[in-house]
Amino acid sequence: MWAVAKLNPLRALSSLFYPPLCVVCSSNVDGREYLCESCRSRAPRITSPFCAKCSEPFSGAITQTFSCANCAHRILHFDAAVAAYRSRGLVRKLVHEFKYGHQRHLRHPLAEWLCESMSDPRLRAQRFDLIVPVPLHPARERERGFNQATLLAELLARQFTVPLCAVLERIRYTTTQTAYDRAERMENLHDAFRLRKKANVRELHVLLIDDVLTTGSTLSECARILKEAGATSVYAATAARA
Repeated sequence: MWAVAKLNPLRALSSLFYPPLCVVCSSNVDGREYLCESCRSRAPRITSPFCAKCSEPFSGAITQTFSCANCAHRILHFDAAVAAYRSRGLVRKLVHEFKYGHQRHLRHPLAEWLCESMSDPRLRAQRFDLIVPVPLHPARERERGFNQATLLAELLARQFTVPLCAVLERIRYTTTQTAYDRAERMENLHDAFRLRKKANVRELHVLLIDDVLTTGSTLSECARILKEAGATSVYAATAARA
């Protein structure tokens, strides 16, 4: 079972002076919450059936384990990538404002969605030795001011008391993935990552963290580097699934 950390005492103290509000609609919320019940209900949850490899939802009546068209006829190097929510509507809005609008406080509701993915049987059954955020290129991180994956990974590592280490680095500046199809995304990421000097992941069970999973190409390339360096397993968790 995962060990869950206690409520942040600083937030508990600040709530005495600043009543906690929903980060979306500013309604009053419990001191441990970031979203009100109304806004929380607007977040589209991923429910079965979905792809066992990448969590892509399927609208049909499938009861057995299956792989989706996104995973067919390609090698994905992660063991499974898990997300609890779709990047639609309110979820997409919060991800976009966090990532591009410099709204760092939104890492908290996103991290809560990320934590929910840990209850998925594919992750719940694992014992992770290390949490690794997907890296940004230094130039991109300077432009943005932070790495969104690192901010989320820090909260997850604290919640589940698993060590966090940025063992990967991005060595090639790539253009945004949003305009590319699946094959172009994979080509765009070729040789974009490497293991940091003196980093050791041999025989470790690694959990990769990113904000959103789209085709899985970024996570797969990171997992390939980690497994080539000797990682025993590489699973991935994201706050949302496109």
